[in-house]
Amino acid sequence: MVTSYLDGVLQIANVFLAIIAGIIAVSLFNISHKQKHLKPWRSLIICLILFAIEEIFGALYAFNIYAHPFITHLIPSIILIVLMYVLFSQIEVSEKWRI
Repeated sequence: MVTSYLDGVLQIANVFLAIIAGIIAVSLFNISHKQKHLKPWRSLIICLILFAIEEIFGALYAFNIYAHPFITHLIPSIILIVLMYVLFSQIEVSEKWRI
């Protein structure tokens, strides 16, 4: 009883923080268009938005509202692929700045 209540409260807090992270990501996306050296961050912002979506799906699953394992496994895979792309892009930008 207490465990399920605590789990529900934590899931609601998690969704709230994920929504805030999504709002911050959108504002950072606007800033990244103004400065060229922040180009890899655009993709990182997409990861942040996908993370917010994943957390919302996790909360829906915890409350037995929506359960689709394909989505909850696909989104983290996409996040990982985009993170690897961002890492390589940031290394490339750093190399250009070093020269």
